[in-house]
Amino acid sequence: MSVNRPYRDASALPDILPVFPLTRALLLPRGELPLNIFEPRYLAMVDDAIASQRIIGMIQPLPGHDEHDAAPALHRIGCAGRITRFLETGDGRYLISLTGISRFDIVEELPATLAYRNCRVSYERFLLDLEPGAGENDVDRSGMIRMLREFADGSKLEVDWTSIDAAPNEALVNALAMMSPFGADEKQALLEAIDLKSRAEMLVALAELDLAQNSDEPPHFH
Repeated sequence: MSVNRPYRDASALPDILPVFPLTRALLLPRGELPLNIFEPRYLAMVDDAIASQRIIGMIQPLPGHDEHDAAPALHRIGCAGRITRFLETGDGRYLISLTGISRFDIVEELPATLAYRNCRVSYERFLLDLEPGAGENDVDRSGMIRMLREFADGSKLEVDWTSIDAAPNEALVNALAMMSPFGADEKQALLEAIDLKSRAEMLVALAELDLAQNSDEPPHFH
């Protein structure tokens, strides 16, 4: 998905981000992640983001954290996203969508002064994320399509193959990674893949392994 305001270099992005820790939530550049916001601290975060640059950092907590911990330890790599859809539900919730811009490294977490967490971040290792389609020509598209067909056939999943065929490689790889049924560790590995080719290869390998381990009950995208 495109945004009205493109970010062509890291200087256009804030170096301090509000972060939203959420296990198994994967956001990738130009991918779209829908979120149901209901906790008061994250409602406040969305309000403040809308009042400024509309950018939120999605990040996963480290494994083994207590689900009741209000401030779990975080992975060091996340992805910044711009709020591109916003809906008030009337019952105290927000339904929003984030469109991915660029991955980031956490440099430091700032002292708590607000209900939600803020981190100083760096985008320097991920500058290619700002270039739409970077690395598309290196992706084994036929391998990706073959993997998706195996998933679809095994799970009786209906797939809009016309849309799949029309999707550019970047959109295809990142959408499949974001929708994949894998666990938190695998999602983080997909996020941290150095380039699109590596992410596509990892996605195919994870899918093939999962299919082999669950041959009687194939996983499916949802």
